[in-house]
Amino acid sequence: MEERSPFTRILVPTDGSEPSISAGLLAVRIAATHGVPVVFLYVVDSVAAVKMAGATSRSTEAVRETLREKGRSYLDYLTRMAHRRGLETEQVTRYGIPHREIADVARECRADLIVIGMSGSDRPRRLDIGSVSKRVIESAPCPVLVCRQGSLGR
Repeated sequence: MEERSPFTRILVPTDGSEPSISAGLLAVRIAATHGVPVVFLYVVDSVAAVKMAGATSRSTEAVRETLREKGRSYLDYLTRMAHRRGLETEQVTRYGIPHREIADVARECRADLIVIGMSGSDRPRRLDIGSVSKRVIESAPCPVLVCRQGSLGR
């Protein structure tokens, strides 16, 4: 009797940081092993956009558009890596509070695993994980795999 995969869809939020790209590459490997599709998500952080606009002469909408374009490049990169493995993918861009949007998208797409990167500081032995990944763990409807920078993704 053949054992079924515990996964049917993997959600990968990315912010373009090295840990999130590593997590995305690890998720691609997991998805390829299990033969399941991957949903790549980029959230334009609405609070960060307002703060960035306030610190510059640009409008909030212009900052949001710049962030969306950057996000698209991160999504495109991860999608190319997944397609090289023959995986079905979807790209989603959202606007809002990252951890809330991640949990909402996980529910909407019926993800049964979220693979997310952990951003941290240069301080040695940091005791807590990144605030977004921590909040995702608290609000996610499914298991969350948190990947450290330089983990098995590459």
